[in-house]
Amino acid sequence: MKLGRLGVWYSTDKLDGPQLRELVRTVEKNGYSNLWYPESRGYESMSLAALLLSSSEKLVIGSSIANIYARDSFTAQRAVVSLNALYGNRFILGLGVSHIPMVEGLRGHRYDKPLSAMSAYLDGINKSAPAGELPVVVAALGPKMLALSAAKSRGAVPYNVTPKHTAEAAAILGPSKWLAVEQKVTIETDPAKARALGRKELSRYMALPNYRNSWLRQGFTEDELADGGSDRFIDAMVLWGDADAVRRGLREHFAAGATHVCLQPVHADGDFAARDRMLATLADT
Repeated sequence: MKLGRLGVWYSTDKLDGPQLRELVRTVEKNGYSNLWYPESRGYESMSLAALLLSSSEKLVIGSSIANIYARDSFTAQRAVVSLNALYGNRFILGLGVSHIPMVEGLRGHRYDKPLSAMSAYLDGINKSAPAGELPVVVAALGPKMLALSAAKSRGAVPYNVTPKHTAEAAAILGPSKWLAVEQKVTIETDPAKARALGRKELSRYMALPNYRNSWLRQGFTEDELADGGSDRFIDAMVLWGDADAVRRGLREHFAAGATHVCLQPVHADGDFAARDRMLATLADT
């Protein structure tokens, strides 16, 4: 399986079946290579993957991420093998340790140390195949998790990161691994409107320790993470401006060593027309 250059990341839980199929058609017709989706409180990840794969002809579908506490490693291994066998080798299993509220509060599991939990999970997946043979990637942010993803998977799919982080991740992973970086974007030239969209989109992540710790490592301060995030922080997390400005920001990740960038269109709730305009405009990045 080849990982294309440019993909799309999109939150899918609030979309119904026809809306999901329309999203797939829009992403595919604009020439993107991949569509990435999360697993949170809504659709079960592997069920959703099957729908997305069945709705497309050549699009590669990737979980970003499937929660390792939602299914055991044997089930995950069988899922990635089965979906690729049934849908022409077009599925990438992105794995993540999720967050304490999602694991303990929602699922009732004990949240173990992230590094050891992921390492054991990958060992389970790799029992029947050499490490890195299956199309499995890890939601890695810190240097130890990035090193683990290089050793035991095909690569990493970082989220909420800057090009500086991309450069550091690329150095740890090495040139043979996939580095698929998510980047939020909005084509909006009014700073107040763009930052308001960005703050709303980022609000769900601001209290989660995994992301806060990552942002502190990336050079932001506690003050910059307070009260919805400073302008500098929002501008780093959500590229905004005209199409050329957004394209330049996306290309910074490629220059830093990303092998793939998955752009996430940020727009007002339900404004799918704005989403589709952004996807059409940025497809030639």
